[in-house]
Amino acid sequence: MASFTTARRALLATALAAPSLARAQAAYPERPIRLIVPFPPGGGTDAISREVGARMLAVAGWTVVPENRPGAGGNIGLDAVAKAPADGYTIGMGQCANLAVNPALYPNLPFDGLRDFAFISLLAMQPLVLVVARTSPWQTMQDLAAAIRSSPEPLKAGHPGNGTLAHLSSELLAQRLGKEVLVVPYRGAGAVTADLLAGRVDFYFSSPPPVRGLIESGELRAVAVTTAERSPALPEVPTMIEAGYENFLAVNWTGLVAPARTPAEIVARWNTEVRRGLETPEMLARLRQDFSVPHGSTSAEFRRFVEAEVTKWGEVVRSARIQLG
Repeated sequence: MASFTTARRALLATALAAPSLARAQAAYPERPIRLIVPFPPGGGTDAISREVGARMLAVAGWTVVPENRPGAGGNIGLDAVAKAPADGYTIGMGQCANLAVNPALYPNLPFDGLRDFAFISLLAMQPLVLVVARTSPWQTMQDLAAAIRSSPEPLKAGHPGNGTLAHLSSELLAQRLGKEVLVVPYRGAGAVTADLLAGRVDFYFSSPPPVRGLIESGELRAVAVTTAERSPALPEVPTMIEAGYENFLAVNWTGLVAPARTPAEIVARWNTEVRRGLETPEMLARLRQDFSVPHGSTSAEFRRFVEAEVTKWGEVVRSARIQLG
C-alpha cells in the first residue's frame, strides 16, 4: 500500500511540474543570456559574437551579453560553457580551433567537444587564402604544387603559430602532395607576411583580413582559396578543389553551442532566431568585412559537420606529429 501511495505522489508531482516547465520554456528568456566568447576582445570571433548579440536583440528582442573568457586556445571559455547550468542562459561561441582542432592538440581537455554540448547552428565560414609574394615565379596553384614536388629542398610555408589552421593547412597540402614542406612558425600574421614579402618563406595560408590590402595592392598574389566555392570577395581566385585537389577544405567556421541537456525546445528557438539573424543586412555586412559568408544549419547538421572536422584535423595532427609547446 505504501509503495502505491508513493507512486501516486510521484505521478502527481510530475503532472504538476509539467505545466510549470512548459510555462518556463514559453517565457524564455526571462533574463539576459550570456554568450561566452573563448577569445579576447577585438578579434574576428569577438566581433561576430557581438553582432550575434545585436541581431538577437533586433530579431527576437533577447538581451544577449557577450562575455570574453580567453585562454588555452579557446578551451577555458568552452569549458565554462560545458559546466554551466543547462537552462538556456549560457551559450558559447564554438569555432574550428576549439571544437575541431583542439581535441587532437590537447590530450587532456577538460571537456568532450561532442558529448558536452548541444549544437545550435553553424554561423559563418571564412576561407583561408593561399598567397605568395609578387616576386614569386608561381602564378597558379599548379605552379606552386609543381615547385613543391620538384624542389631539391623543401619549400617553406609560414604560419602564425603551432596548431593554427594555417599550420594544419600547410601540413595537409604536404600530405596531399606526398612531399615534405618546411613549416615555419611565427608569432602572429604580421611577422609571417613580412617574411613572405622578403622572400624568407615561400607561401602562406592566411586568413583574409591581414593580407587583403596587400592582395589589392599587388604585393601579394592569391593563388587559391580553401572553401568549396570561390570567395565573393575574391571571385577571380580559384578554389583548391578547382586547382585539382579534391575535398581540400580548410575553413575558419563559427557556430553556437549550449551545455549538453539544454532543453530541445530552447535549442530549437535559438536555431530559428539565429538563422533569421543571419539573413539581416546588418549581419551580412558584418560578415563581408572579414570575407565570411553566412552558413546557418540545423542542429543535427552542425553536429555532423563538427564530427567530420574532428576526424579530418585529428588525422592531420597525428600524421604530422604536431605538438604544442
